[in-house]
Amino acid sequence: MSRAMQCQGCLPWGSWAQLPQSLAGRRGTHSVSACAAAVPGRVWSCSPWHSPSSCRGCVRYQGGSQENSAQPGSSRHGQSQLRNVASSGAIRKHQKSLSAWFSHQPNEERQFGPSFSLDAVHVDPVIRESSLEEILKPSPDLTIQNQLQQPCRKVISLHNLFDVDACGQQVKNVVLYGTVGTGKSTLIKKMVVDWCHGRLPRFELVIPFSCEDLSHSHAHVSLRRLITKKYQHLRDVVPALEASSLRVLFILNGLERLNLDFRLAGTELCCDPNEPVPPSAIVVNLLRKYLLPEASIIVTTRPSAVRRIPGKYVGRYAEICGFSDTNLQKLYFQMRLSQPGCSGEQSQDRSSAEQENLVEMLSRNLERHNQITAACFLPSYCWLVCTTLHFLYFTRTVPPSQTLTGIYTSFLRLNFSGEVLDSTDPTHISMMKYVAKTVGKLAYEGVMSRKTCFSEEDLRQCFEVEMKTESELNLLEVFRSDVFRFFLSPCVQPGKEHTFVFTIPAMQEYLAALYVVLGEKKTLAQRVGKELSEVMGKVSEDVAVVVNIISKVLPLRFLPVLFNLLKIFPRYFSRVSGKDRDAIAHTMAEELFKEEDYYNDDVLDQINSSILGVEGPMRHPDEAPDDEVFELFPIFMGGILSRRNRAILEQLGCSIKNLAAFEIAKAMKKTVIRKGRKGLPPSELMDYLFFLHEFQNERFTAEAIRSLRAVNLSSVKMTPLKCSVLASVMSTTCHEVEELNLTSCNLDSGSLRTLFPVLLRCKALHLQLNSLGSDACKEIRDLLLHDKCVVSSLRLANNPVGEQGARYLAEALAGNRSLTQLSLLHTALGDPGAEAIAQHLAKNQHLQELNLGYNSLTDTAALRVVEVAKRHETLDKVHLYFNDISEDGKRALDSLRMDRDGVRALVFLTAGTDVSDYWSHILNVVQRNLPFWDRERVRQHLALLLQDLESSRSQTANPWRKAKFLRVESEVKKMLGKLQDGSL
Repeated sequence: MSRAMQCQGCLPWGSWAQLPQSLAGRRGTHSVSACAAAVPGRVWSCSPWHSPSSCRGCVRYQGGSQENSAQPGSSRHGQSQLRNVASSGAIRKHQKSLSAWFSHQPNEERQFGPSFSLDAVHVDPVIRESSLEEILKPSPDLTIQNQLQQPCRKVISLHNLFDVDACGQQVKNVVLYGTVGTGKSTLIKKMVVDWCHGRLPRFELVIPFSCEDLSHSHAHVSLRRLITKKYQHLRDVVPALEASSLRVLFILNGLERLNLDFRLAGTELCCDPNEPVPPSAIVVNLLRKYLLPEASIIVTTRPSAVRRIPGKYVGRYAEICGFSDTNLQKLYFQMRLSQPGCSGEQSQDRSSAEQENLVEMLSRNLERHNQITAACFLPSYCWLVCTTLHFLYFTRTVPPSQTLTGIYTSFLRLNFSGEVLDSTDPTHISMMKYVAKTVGKLAYEGVMSRKTCFSEEDLRQCFEVEMKTESELNLLEVFRSDVFRFFLSPCVQPGKEHTFVFTIPAMQEYLAALYVVLGEKKTLAQRVGKELSEVMGKVSEDVAVVVNIISKVLPLRFLPVLFNLLKIFPRYFSRVSGKDRDAIAHTMAEELFKEEDYYNDDVLDQINSSILGVEGPMRHPDEAPDDEVFELFPIFMGGILSRRNRAILEQLGCSIKNLAAFEIAKAMKKTVIRKGRKGLPPSELMDYLFFLHEFQNERFTAEAIRSLRAVNLSSVKMTPLKCSVLASVMSTTCHEVEELNLTSCNLDSGSLRTLFPVLLRCKALHLQLNSLGSDACKEIRDLLLHDKCVVSSLRLANNPVGEQGARYLAEALAGNRSLTQLSLLHTALGDPGAEAIAQHLAKNQHLQELNLGYNSLTDTAALRVVEVAKRHETLDKVHLYFNDISEDGKRALDSLRMDRDGVRALVFLTAGTDVSDYWSHILNVVQRNLPFWDRERVRQHLALLLQDLESSRSQTANPWRKAKFLRVESEVKKMLGKLQDGSL
């Protein structure tokens, strides 16, 4: 019978909607379930099985339970020896060794956030008692919605798996199954750690085995040798296993890696722990209860491999159901995101508040039962959500290992770790390679058509159209049973219940990028051409040898000609493949610089919104949805080409050669860099910088950055991560930047500290509207006093600089040699702040323009600044408009003459009996800053300006000047009218 007919979870062909609903979690992460009390399971038929009488008495096996009907009694000496062994230091040493090993966390835990122990962050997934009948015939009503809304029945805790079954028989063999990444390995690790710390008293000895390790061993070995080879300190305990009633638990993790044959003709009986047999035979005889019949065994496996063990050898089936209750998801996020050290080096109060805010926003989004709720049904995706949030919120520096693409690539490695899809298939195709070829195709077609929901017909077109052989059909059935739900799940939006979406939206773009970069996007002619090229290349090598021999004997000059003709096709195809790489680069550039996506949020904000949701009223079901955006797709393409991610993908069976990556990068220079030189909107420029960071190609990035003379990121929310990305990308070169615009970017002192090396090289620096206080001014002081600083224009308008901040800036003015323009418009300086600047201004020798407008300066402070400016060598313009200057102060400032005093003070729109040359500049400043200023105060100042204009107009008899006054008055009146109407 074919595998396709036997495969568990197989449903009527083409019914993708009725796939088993046990969702994937992840292997090797802190994940996993909420313990509940065990509920008695269903009673199913038990098939008795008797072992041969030659094996230590007759053992009656029923329903996976056993009872000894003729067991030889152990001597008192043997029992005494058992107690001595059990209490010996060997087992304690074994516990200490296992605890150290199984408490060790994967590299990804330390790489993408602080490392947590299993005891610190662990939520047990729901474990449901099942049966072979349920596995083979899953209920079509078991949908995601039902699982999220209804409590899971027949729940059993991990520690109760070996309780008596419904027939009252002691369970000895347990099969714990779940789809790829459900957290089977993590659950087993937690079980071992619990035993090491005395929280699993049922067993006196636990011996874990990895079936992956056993599958690589082909030499015959005895059980005794196998145990002592893995655990040398048990050499004194192993002899007592057979002769005693020591309560032993064998753990066999990942049974799908082994090809087991329970037929007597395939695997001979073995009851001697000292007899060398193949490792698979040891496993079979342990499960048969022919070898160490008193031992308990727990097996973890994927659903497709459950039937490799005959049902008569299994006492209990248990399925990992994931976080079927949103309360479990919230508990996991609360524990994970509230851990000390999660927020890095921030102050304790600030970090705690930010952590609580994240947890609160995430909880509200989960309560809406959005798609993220269905995704976090899988424990592994909860880890991915927490890791992504840590990356977005708590990353202060970004070493090369920390990229968003790296997070997703490592996430897949944690869950797939190079596993083959089906160990019985001769092709031994890795699961990730199969996913890239099939799911990647679906993802790519969705990206190209800007679609995120897929019908059953879409799935059939992608997965079933090219099925030609029995092997392909079997692979598809294993994929449907074990892997499908890891990537795709039913849509929870009303009206779309019969469609599928990617469990995590960004995973669609990642798999689409992988599909393209791996070169899977080929036409039929390209695939045939590649195969012919390989065949012709091999033939030409053989022909070369024959031609060389014949040409020495016979003067047949046409043979070399034929030989050269054979080489034409491979050479021609190599050129065609080169064009394929040009096409990949072209696709990347086209997707990266799509004009219709120019004014979206940057991709990091989009990811943040997809996880935490968007605050505000929910969209009405009848309201037309926004167009789908796939701006991560080209960024993932670049990230996958980085050396580190290619190395990880190589482990997963997805090989991307160095030459291919080099040729794609070379082709990208013609497209990506050329388009990047064009003026990009701020959010799109941030995406471009993030793409360069993900690409991790320093030479390419340096060339791209050198082409950017001005960097405009105004209104982009510059989180610590974005600041780190900007600093990292800009550090690839040392060229001077003409202008860096960071207006209204939510900067703080930490942001300036991160960007310090970049700010040093900027000539014009715009830092308006960033709530920069005295702490930030201290950083700016250090920046301006640095000997490599080239900043010539610094704008700090609309920041709460205050008196202390002014003192720091005054110190900077005294020692700086590059600054020529400084704008402190509306920075709450007051008279003390202006006085501090005036005291140090005389030591400066380069400043040409100083703006102190709208700072509540009185006559004393304004005249003090002007007196210092008159003696300054280069300062020729001081802005003092919108300050509290009296008529006497105005007359004193009006008397200044550029030719006589060397400085011009911009206070009003008039200059004596004439209109000021800077009237339009002053009004433009008011209009630009009106949204951030006190409107009533602005109205009062405009009224004063209007009175001054009317007074000056009445004092002149020159008709030309009167006309100029009237024009300016009309502009001021127009602005006042709009201000009162609220239209300005």
